[in-house]
Amino acid sequence: MYDLTIQLDHVPGALAQMGETLGNAGISVEGGGAFTVNGNGIAHFLFEDGEAARVALEDVGIKVLAVREVLVQRLKQDVPGQLGKLTRMMSDAGINIETLYSDHDHQLILVVDNPQLGRQVSEAWMNKHF
Repeated sequence: MYDLTIQLDHVPGALAQMGETLGNAGISVEGGGAFTVNGNGIAHFLFEDGEAARVALEDVGIKVLAVREVLVQRLKQDVPGQLGKLTRMMSDAGINIETLYSDHDHQLILVVDNPQLGRQVSEAWMNKHF
């Protein structure tokens, strides 16, 4: 799975254009969100094929700032403190979480500065908690 960091114009219809472009290309959004930061539209969306999504968006002039592999993590939704414990494990390993959101299957999506080490922590989390 891949996270795309997408720059959108902060105008009505920018998100619609993005969604229509992806739909017309047969590309499904698997999770993510869009935000306004300092007057700029920034979106993080999850795709099976990050490269295909990038090409489709850039072909219509939508700027893709980054395509990055993600960590997909399951939390026990009925157990309080899961997010804090997992993110503390990442922090203790020296991993900086740059983006965090949920996918459509209620899984936690993390974009981290050190994916290889992040995968090790993620696997340790799964072995300990599942």
